[in-house]
Amino acid sequence: MLYAIIATDVAHSLEKRLAARPAHVERLKQLQAEGRVVLAGPHPAIDSNDPGDAGFSGSLIVAEFASLEAAQAWAKADPYVAAGVYADVVIKPFKQVLP
Repeated sequence: MLYAIIATDVAHSLEKRLAARPAHVERLKQLQAEGRVVLAGPHPAIDSNDPGDAGFSGSLIVAEFASLEAAQAWAKADPYVAAGVYADVVIKPFKQVLP
């Protein structure tokens, strides 16, 4: 089943994000190689694809997991969690309708 992992950053997270980003992206690439990622990316803190120093306000990942518990365990092990980038992470079942 698909799950949406919706994360909200702590204030002024950009430096922490940049430091943890390579490990974070590597885990996403592993999911992608397994054909499990529908989409993934950050929420810019301002209305721009390149927010510069404004950074990001959070992230969204929609991916396939065997269960809610598996999605929770995967999200809990994210390098952004370990680095203190995320203030909050919510995981919900997701039903893709489009495309």
